[in-house]
Amino acid sequence: MSDQSISPQPSVAPDDRNDAPQDAHDGLAGAGAPPAPPEADAAAEATAVAEATAVAEADTENEALAVSEVIEAMEAAEASNTPAHDEAAPITVAQVPEPVSRVTAEAMARLADGDDGVSAEAEQAGEHLAQTAAELELGEPEVGEAPAPVQGEAATMVAPIDAEHAVDTTAPLDAPPAGEAAAASATVEATDSAIPSPAPPAPAAGAPTPTPPAAPAPQQDSARFGRVDDDGTVYVRTPEGERPVGSYPGASPEEALAYFARKFDEVDALADLLYQRVTQTDLSAKDAHDSLTNLRQASRDLHAVGDFVALQTKVENIATALEARRVIDAEQRAAAREQALAQREKIVAEAERIAAQPEAKVQWKASSARMRALLDEWKAAQRGGPKLDREAEQSLWQRLSSSRNSFDKMRRVHFAQLGSAQSQAKAAKEELVAEAEKLVGSTDWGATAGAYKRLMDRWRQAGRAARSDDDALWKRFKAAQDQFFAGKDAVVAAENEEFKANLAVKEELLTQAQQLLPVRNVESAKAALRTLQEKWDAAGKVPRSDMDRMERGMRRIEQTVREAEDKRWKSSNPEVAARAASLASQAEAALEKYRKDLAKAQASGDQRRITKAREALQAREAWLKQARAGLAEFGG
Repeated sequence: MSDQSISPQPSVAPDDRNDAPQDAHDGLAGAGAPPAPPEADAAAEATAVAEATAVAEADTENEALAVSEVIEAMEAAEASNTPAHDEAAPITVAQVPEPVSRVTAEAMARLADGDDGVSAEAEQAGEHLAQTAAELELGEPEVGEAPAPVQGEAATMVAPIDAEHAVDTTAPLDAPPAGEAAAASATVEATDSAIPSPAPPAPAAGAPTPTPPAAPAPQQDSARFGRVDDDGTVYVRTPEGERPVGSYPGASPEEALAYFARKFDEVDALADLLYQRVTQTDLSAKDAHDSLTNLRQASRDLHAVGDFVALQTKVENIATALEARRVIDAEQRAAAREQALAQREKIVAEAERIAAQPEAKVQWKASSARMRALLDEWKAAQRGGPKLDREAEQSLWQRLSSSRNSFDKMRRVHFAQLGSAQSQAKAAKEELVAEAEKLVGSTDWGATAGAYKRLMDRWRQAGRAARSDDDALWKRFKAAQDQFFAGKDAVVAAENEEFKANLAVKEELLTQAQQLLPVRNVESAKAALRTLQEKWDAAGKVPRSDMDRMERGMRRIEQTVREAEDKRWKSSNPEVAARAASLASQAEAALEKYRKDLAKAQASGDQRRITKAREALQAREAWLKQARAGLAEFGG
């Protein structure tokens, strides 16, 4: 023990412990708490811890710290031992509060977290200390003159124990006990009615330790709402009057008030924290309601000293903020549902538009892909979006399902018909290919070329087969055509070489025929042209590329000679000449009559008659001119 640097905890004198009221002692005696261990057990515990310390000093710094805490607890117990007392005096948690169990539990946790160097004897000693501390924390409160269940950690009484094992490890009263501030902010459910339990195990060496929040309010502000009676009972002042909250034997009135004020400040800090969470975080309404319910229960059952009116006001403010939060959440949920409903409606409307397309205008690949994408969008909105009204969602889903079924039915019918049409087209084109392949070896170039042209027309009318079948059949059909026309082109090329000499002869004949123009003597021109035509036919064929040019030149000369012959015949026809002379004489007689009409109109001075007579006279003069020209052609 002497090797460890330990600051012993303050102890309470036996006389102070025996000052507890008798009625509280009687109440504790009936609690059935186990008696404290004998003096020999305390010595054995000290020996075991000493051995554990000796082993721990050779290990890591964390091991030494864990064993040191066990030794501190043991030395605090030894320091409180006094000469033999035959009767055990009742003590309160104020005399042996939770730090005993907390220190022991933290030490045991560190030992369990990997301090393998500590001996089994030290572990057994630590476990015994933890059990002893747990026993010290059991008991009943002391309030007023009669034993009554007063909740709160500060008012909890413990069972009578042997005086030599009565340990006071109470922390200094000017600050909250270790861990109280962290426990106060950890959860709203922590109330004074809960039985104190050991603190959670301390984190292993090297692990981050959360920083406890600061105390929410000065203790003296809460302490002014209470007082301590002469018998040590602590009272709190409320608008309804004073009521007892507990006692702190062995402590001064200021220390007792400070302790119960700390208990009030813890709950008050929880109220402030919950208000901030409700107003400044995204805490759900359900969690906030549960926390508020626990806070109400804690404030009602709280045995502490403080401004309960202000605390109740804070609780009501939290309730008001929570209700406002619920209204906002409800509005947001409603807006989200409206937006989700609009999105679903948009999906359904697009699906209905796709399904309503005329079959002839549907782009099946793109429309099918879009319909699948719309279904995926619906599923994603259903999984990740807000929940819609069941009736509205069912209605929209039925519309979407109906659109999908209608589109799928139309698609199946379309592709079934398309498959049938493609099968028929395939059969027809297979027949065309067979016919084309039979004509490949034909040397009847003209007739076979015409046959291939007719086969090509039938191919276009047969429709389209499946792409793979259509491509394969077209390849065979085109190959047959190419083979035939390649043979034909080879023969034509050979003929062209042979016909080049004939071309030279016909070009010379065409030049001679062009010299007959213009026709001056019809009979001589006809005789010369007849001789040239006989030589033209005897010259034979010319190359195909020059055939049209040569034929057009000869036909133009023949047409000119024929027109000259027709003109000469018309001019020598007596019957036609007589008709021309008669027409000229009639025009002259009519012209004389219109001249007289014009003279009469001029004599009358009627301008309208003059204009009309002059126009008629001019027309007859034009007729007479044409009649005389026709008569001149016949030599009249």
